Amino acid sequence: MKNQKNVTNNGISNGNHNEITSASIINNKSQTNRAGLRVYKIVILGDGGVGKSAVTLQFVSHSFLDYHDPTIEDSYQQQAIIDNEPSCILDILDTAGQVEFTAMRDQYMRCGEGFIICYSICDRHSFQEAQEYRKLITRVRLTEDIPLVLVANKVDLQSQRKVSTEEGKALAAQFGCHFYETSAALRCNVDEVFYTLVREIRKKELQKTLSNETSSSEKVRSPRDKRNNNNNNSKWLRLRSIFALVFKRKRSNN
Repeated sequence: MKNQKNVTNNGISNGNHNEITSASIINNKSQTNRAGLRVYKIVILGDGGVGKSAVTLQFVSHSFLDYHDPTIEDSYQQQAIIDNEPSCILDILDTAGQVEFTAMRDQYMRCGEGFIICYSICDRHSFQEAQEYRKLITRVRLTEDIPLVLVANKVDLQSQRKVSTEEGKALAAQFGCHFYETSAALRCNVDEVFYTLVREIRKKELQKTLSNETSSSEKVRSPRDKRNNNNNNSKWLRLRSIFALVFKRKRSNN
């Protein structure tokens, strides 16, 4: 399949039936929630070559690229209906391991609401690096209580397996998160990864809301809380713009 660039949503993904249920185009240039939809900021992490972009592209476009050009713009949006809740947008950021983004790493980890750490079952080093990504998230966020899903990709390549299912489950238990073995090529468990992460984000928001309601001083969000939330949203949009600019320059130079 030819390289696919500037992927945008071409439908609404239904979290109950794992299928596209109707046509709805999202303007890829607009990062604001003009339709009043909740936007979930998701960051996907992992070593190069583990299939992060392939998993994401399979989720947003129901297509598989057996060859992925790492210089294409790796930011995607998908509109979804999950568990009969109001329609939402998943704003997915994939750095694709680009060196240019090392300096921005802490920023997008602060802004992300949920994280997917991905490794390949065919690459033990990528499995070991998954632990380092988890440590990095904890260091930046100063807490381990962050919505997270651990993904073992390329389960269609069983003959090349280097990391067992049991090892993946054990690491997920250590992280305290959900675990999925996926295949971007076969579209195995792809939707479940993203839907589960959104559910974890929602659960965390509900816990925070209930906690705030137990304290009279927290019933109304303080101006500082609102400023912090607005600042994170602004930083996220700024990061996506920088990503787009860098990748555009790379494409023009190739």
